Amino acid sequence: MMVRALIVDDEPLARQRLRTLLKGEADVEVVGECSDGHEAVAAVRELRPDLLFLDVQMPVLDGFGVLEALGAEELPAVIFVTAYDLYAIRAFEVNALDYLLKPFDRDRFRKALSRAREQITKESTSTSGEQFGALLEEVQTGRSGRPTLERLVIKSGGRVFFLRADEIDWIEAAGNYLRLHVGSDMHLLRDTMNNLEARLHPDKFLRIHRSTMVNLERVKELQPWFHGDYKVILLDGTELTLSRSYRPKLKNLLGESI
Repeated sequence: MMVRALIVDDEPLARQRLRTLLKGEADVEVVGECSDGHEAVAAVRELRPDLLFLDVQMPVLDGFGVLEALGAEELPAVIFVTAYDLYAIRAFEVNALDYLLKPFDRDRFRKALSRAREQITKESTSTSGEQFGALLEEVQTGRSGRPTLERLVIKSGGRVFFLRADEIDWIEAAGNYLRLHVGSDMHLLRDTMNNLEARLHPDKFLRIHRSTMVNLERVKELQPWFHGDYKVILLDGTELTLSRSYRPKLKNLLGESI
C-alpha cells in the first residue's frame, strides 16, 4: 500500500532532509509540508495522511500541542523528529511510533519508517476502529487485568528509540541498571527488576531468578540441575538458571509440575 506522509518542522533544512530521505522509498508519497503547528492541524484534517513526521519544538503550537488539538480519532501514525532527547518519555506516553533524534542517519530513519509501515498496515486491515481498539486493549492487558508495558524507551549512543518488549530475549540486573538482551545486541535501561517485572506482560515474561527474567517465547527447554534448580536453555543456546524459589511461578504458568 502507498503511505501518505506529512512533514512538520519549522526548519526548512530539516524538512528538506526528510523529503530527500523519503524520495528513495517507492511506497511513500509526501502529501505536504508544514512549518508550524497550526498549519499541521489544518493539513492533517484536510489531507488525512497516514504518517506524520513531527518536530517537537515549534513556535506558538508545539508538536504535543498538535496531537492535543487533533485528538485520537484524527491522529495518523506519528514519528517525532527532534534535536532534544528530553521529550522521549512524553512521546512514548502519547503512543508515538518512534523518536528520531537529530542528527540521524539513513539506517536509523529506515528503521523508524519500517515500524510505521507495520503499524499502518495493521490498522488498514482492521475492519473498524472499534475492533482495533478492542484488540489493542486485549494485547496491553494481562490476565490480571492490569495494563502492561509494550514498549520501552532506550537511550544508546546519543540516540533515543523505542524497543518493543516482545523483542527482548532475556533481562539481567546490573547494579542500578538492567541489561536487555535482544539477539546479539544488549541495551542498558535504568530501572529495577521488581519494577520492570510488574509492568511486563505476566504471561510473556517470567522471573526465574532474583536477577534474571526471561521471555517465555525464547525458551527451548528446561533441564534439572543441582539442589532443585533448573537450567533454562533459550533458542539461541543461552543457558540461564531457574532458581528453586522461583519454580512455583513457572509451575502456575504451565499448569503442571516441574
